[in-house]
Amino acid sequence: MSAPFEERSGVVPCGTPWGRWYQTLEEVFIEVQVPPGTRAKDVRCSLQSRHIALSVRGREVLQGKLFDSTITDEGTWTLEDRKLIRIVLMKTNRDAGNCWTSLLEDEYAADPWVQDQMQRKLTLERFQRENPGFDFSGAEISGNYSKGGPDFSSLEK
Repeated sequence: MSAPFEERSGVVPCGTPWGRWYQTLEEVFIEVQVPPGTRAKDVRCSLQSRHIALSVRGREVLQGKLFDSTITDEGTWTLEDRKLIRIVLMKTNRDAGNCWTSLLEDEYAADPWVQDQMQRKLTLERFQRENPGFDFSGAEISGNYSKGGPDFSSLEK
């Protein structure tokens, strides 16, 4: 089975009771469904290097220690169409081997199949970055791609 990944915009989401989260080599995205008509002043969001807290209208939605560290000053949240909160966290460790297996240390883990697809996507994203101009559309990753796949950086070009 091939990964549900489109070269430029594909994501491998991990569903949660409140929405979903997904990742790229550099960022972690969190999408939280909120009651229609929610206003920014109803939202309290705290983004720290290893901790996140989100409440809407006084009700805690998400709180805990993040799976890995992020760059605090680059984390953002937006309220879209008054019904979706999108949080973007910038990973501190940005290599393909840093595939988060869960959003928080002890919650919202990706099931094994989704985790496998996430790792494939990050490996393909790494290859794409290392080989600009190469057409990866239709590419499939197989074999040993865990921890970012094989390292070809020492080979002569």
